[in-house]
Amino acid sequence: MFADWPLLSLLIWTPIIGALLVLASGEKGGVGTKRLALSLSVITFVLSIPLFSDFDRTTAQMQFVELAPWIEAFNINYHLGVDGISVPLILLTTFTTVLVIIAGWEVIKYRSSQYMAAFLIMEGLMNGVFSALDGMLFYVFFEAMLIPMFLIIGIWGGENRVYATIKFFLYTFFGSIFMLVALIYMYTQAGSFGILEFHSLRLGHTEQILIFLAFLAAFAIKVPMWPVHTWLPDAHVEAPTGGSVILAAILLKIGGYGFLRFSLPITPDASHTLDWLIISMSLIAVVYIGFVALAQQDMKKLIAYSSIAHMGFTTLGIFIVFSIVENTGASQGAAMGMEGGVVQMVSHGFISGALFLCVGVLYDRMHSRQINDYGGVVNTMPVFASFFVLFALANSGLPGTSGFVGEFMVILASFRANFFYALLAASTLILGAAYSLWMIKRVVFGDVGNDDVAALQDVNRREIIVLGALAVVVLLIGVWPAPLIDLMHVSVENLLQHIALSKL
Repeated sequence: MFADWPLLSLLIWTPIIGALLVLASGEKGGVGTKRLALSLSVITFVLSIPLFSDFDRTTAQMQFVELAPWIEAFNINYHLGVDGISVPLILLTTFTTVLVIIAGWEVIKYRSSQYMAAFLIMEGLMNGVFSALDGMLFYVFFEAMLIPMFLIIGIWGGENRVYATIKFFLYTFFGSIFMLVALIYMYTQAGSFGILEFHSLRLGHTEQILIFLAFLAAFAIKVPMWPVHTWLPDAHVEAPTGGSVILAAILLKIGGYGFLRFSLPITPDASHTLDWLIISMSLIAVVYIGFVALAQQDMKKLIAYSSIAHMGFTTLGIFIVFSIVENTGASQGAAMGMEGGVVQMVSHGFISGALFLCVGVLYDRMHSRQINDYGGVVNTMPVFASFFVLFALANSGLPGTSGFVGEFMVILASFRANFFYALLAASTLILGAAYSLWMIKRVVFGDVGNDDVAALQDVNRREIIVLGALAVVVLLIGVWPAPLIDLMHVSVENLLQHIALSKL
């Protein structure tokens, strides 16, 4: 029904053009401006639903394809399309943006129209990243995302927001320069910037190594992987709640998506040669960063470090595929690891976003993120405490929540690759429970900590809608992950066949 619609263009340009209307309404728009922003985000989410409902799960071909010439002199095209890997990430983007707009409804008092317009522009650009099939188009969207996020942190952030924004910008921009060089080199070999044409390139081993390292510089910073992770805690601490949600829920996933769309299919031999490097960096993130999170006193920093540790599962699941096939001679376990990595990306998007929103609820009331400033919150905010405990348990990988599914699949696949990989990866179940539940114990349970906690008011209807929607999704994926896994299965199998894993 929707196959002939320009759905992907609508998902990109509806929020971006709508943001201009929101800006034009000005501060005097008041509630009307907020309703316009919310309506635009809801419309974009509704437009994204056919990507899931009408998606053909029997083929690995790109779907909802749009193609038009853009810069003909360099064979650069406006080429869009999605597969089973990109669709769930677009749905995550459109769903989360609606919640961020609602969450900032009463909290943002200063330049609210610009605030909401920035998130709408971000939404359109992120949808562009996940649907671009032209390398230069991907790069434009990839770089353009820096601008609204730079403004969101720099204008509505905390006291050290300037330092955090500059650090965020320099890290990300530095890495993407190497990606641009790699794209230009491949253009000279393929004669176009088409990503699917890049997949068909026959590159020498040295060429692949250099291109792989160029992509690694861009995507490792975006994930972020150890040791290029230091920008993330600073960005999270200084960002407003909505900025932290988008940063953790979606922006970090672009790094993992980049590995799947570029690194593995374009440089399969280099990915095989250097898989030990990515696996090592991933396991260090899982274990070392987990201990770092355990030592944090700022709730936002704790969740930020938790995000780095959990994203280590994503990159581990993606790159253990070579070891699995070498050990077993079959690609079944490899598919489980890669699918587990993608499920982990989606699940972490919902859980981390929910945790940052919970911290935002407390910060809006007490203007503190320090764990020691709380205690006994359950006595004054029982409904909020229920949500907070649920999301913390999901962050720990509790069975029945989405946090368990991806981690379990990656750990199970890791056993087929190397016992010690699985042992180190499984340590996150202990560390995750340690830092998540230790935070919950000190913030939520016990006697009322002080007079400020005693005066807290429980969540209002707006906050219940936001947290309730995330709770439903976290539980739904936890008890019924099949629709998500089925959506990506054929695309993952096709990727594995492309990199010739089934023949090893």
